[in-house]
Amino acid sequence: QCTYLEIEQAERTHAVVLSRPAWLWGAEMGANEHGVCVGNEGVWTREPLGEDEALLGMDLVRLGLERGSSAREALEVIVALLERYGQGGSCKEEPVPFVYHNTFLLADRAEAWVLETAGRYWAAQRIRGERALVVPGGWGALSPPSLTHTPPPAFAEGSRNISNQLSIGREITAEHAGLRQRACSQGWWNGDGEFSFAEVFSLTHQPARMEAAKARYRAGKELLRQHAGHITAETFMAILRDKASGICVDSEGFRTAGSMVSVLPRDPTLPCVHFFTATPDPSRSVFKPFVFVAGLKPAPQVRSPTFRDDPAKKVPRFQSTVDRRHELYRRHQAALELMEKDQERGQKLLQTLRDLEKQGLEGMNALLAGMVAPRPEELADLFFDCVEAEMKFYT
Repeated sequence: QCTYLEIEQAERTHAVVLSRPAWLWGAEMGANEHGVCVGNEGVWTREPLGEDEALLGMDLVRLGLERGSSAREALEVIVALLERYGQGGSCKEEPVPFVYHNTFLLADRAEAWVLETAGRYWAAQRIRGERALVVPGGWGALSPPSLTHTPPPAFAEGSRNISNQLSIGREITAEHAGLRQRACSQGWWNGDGEFSFAEVFSLTHQPARMEAAKARYRAGKELLRQHAGHITAETFMAILRDKASGICVDSEGFRTAGSMVSVLPRDPTLPCVHFFTATPDPSRSVFKPFVFVAGLKPAPQVRSPTFRDDPAKKVPRFQSTVDRRHELYRRHQAALELMEKDQERGQKLLQTLRDLEKQGLEGMNALLAGMVAPRPEELADLFFDCVEAEMKFYT
């Protein structure tokens, strides 16, 4: 059972860790036990929006992670389900529908992809170099550079970003079988010359939010270019916290809801490390490390409550509201109010949080550098312990 639709179950699914809006089944970003990471963003295209309930892009993120043991497999899962079931339904917990199509970033230890959709149609691009990817406002993944590929033009070496617009041009690695025929039949492309997915399927007159996203997209690309050749997890965290570029959103009623950075070593003997804030506004949040190991200690402090009569599950939907905030979210929100009311105390608290984050980063860097041996029992408690430590600073 996905958010709105029930689909056939897979014979086997993988363990996943997800950052998701609490009211729905899917996720905005996450990782699985095989080191596959997926994140998505909304986009508006020439294809009509499907207000009828189908799969959400966020459902497809989770389905790709649960059913794909590599980035390529996750991509294949997503496009197969997209073609079969379509995408549609409201993506926001409000009575007035908010509907969009989706773009995705997918990465594993070996390769990375951008997947962009328009209705049931799609195009995918493999990223050459596979060094780093970032979804402005949301997610980043990092893996060692490939020596067998040259970087794509106009991007920092092996880096790629997306931001609420189609960005795959002529460098298409895979596509929907009927993509170009669809473009011709609608009069969007005459069949001559090279085919650019972004040029053909983008709206002629774009919504204001997409126009604003162009500046954010350019800023993200430039920040990646500035750090080309020396991108680290800390680099991603700084980019995701950048408010001047609009990547860290904190205006017009919107706030970056959660952020994630993943380090995916090529060496299979080293663990993948996924850093989550589990709280909004990364500029005032702590990135906490998570590692898949046996016997993981649950972290109920970051699980939202469930409701017997959930307004998201009753038709008509979203006719009432419930408080879905988890415990860490509540305490973090109170801390944000303190930071805004008492700047001196707020700065001291923020510095304390940064010191906590630095400890986690230093520990994970030592682990990935082989300076310390992994201890499964400690890794199993790692995320829980970091959440507990953060919460103590909020009391």
